[in-house]
Amino acid sequence: MRGGGSAGARGASGVALEDHARLALSTAPRSHQTPPMTTSLSYVHGYSDHEARRLEDQADTLAALLHGGTSYPAGSRVLEVGCGVGAQTVHLVTASPEAEFVAVDISAESLAEARARVTAQTPAARVTWLRADLFALPFPEASFDHIFVCFVLEHLTAPQRPLTTLRRLLKPGGTLTVIEGDHGSAFFHPHSTYARAAIDCQVRLQSDAGGNALIGRELYPLLTSAGYTRVTVRPRTVYADNSRPALVGGFTRSTFIGMITAVRDRAVAAGLTTATDWDRGITDLHRTTDADGTFHYTFFKGEAVRPESD
Repeated sequence: MRGGGSAGARGASGVALEDHARLALSTAPRSHQTPPMTTSLSYVHGYSDHEARRLEDQADTLAALLHGGTSYPAGSRVLEVGCGVGAQTVHLVTASPEAEFVAVDISAESLAEARARVTAQTPAARVTWLRADLFALPFPEASFDHIFVCFVLEHLTAPQRPLTTLRRLLKPGGTLTVIEGDHGSAFFHPHSTYARAAIDCQVRLQSDAGGNALIGRELYPLLTSAGYTRVTVRPRTVYADNSRPALVGGFTRSTFIGMITAVRDRAVAAGLTTATDWDRGITDLHRTTDADGTFHYTFFKGEAVRPESD
């Protein structure tokens, strides 16, 4: 379904965090120093202002649910892959104010927005911002104590490949945390075949773009096959009804329905639905936010370790 650090912020080693990025880039192959204008990651939701607001609403509404239990020790070096507009970064640095973060994204515009957002909300955060392609990350092996990946794998054609690469970027014994959703877990009252069909259109469009909106259920086999050990995957369930107005507004309406609504024109143009059927489906989805409506969705949070003997 995404106070920044300044150039003068310093880690435990006394080296400016921006220098870590320059060092990593200087030791990378020349072909990896400038990410390509096109990327292997296809973001089906787009990069509009509407999408940025949706991601921020999602992150803020679900912060306790998704980030609960995730914090990093002082001085540890943490890589956030696919930081986008920094919606999740804010919560990461808030939970681990003494950790050193490197936040990576392919979009220069998203990185600029992320830096501004984190700087405004957590100005003392230790963050290096780096534009790079997930498939060409400019870091030596064993560069990080921890890696955090949220809502990224769902957009990849072959997620096992970057998971294997990320394992090598971890120090032996280092941890990977992955969070993904699963649109197949969405069910609601009142039931509507039109609403279900609208959701399925988004799933199909994401699949056609090379992604997988049902990837949450696959995290365990993906992580084990990528060579991690001590893999655990746990559901993080959202249930919203009239007694939980913050979830109804922040998740059901702004996050989930907002995401489905955004693909209307593409779904119709692709012949997956008609404008009439689509509009009825969205109307029925909004019915789930009424006083007698309910909505359920499950995220999956996986945690895994690079083997000490790796």
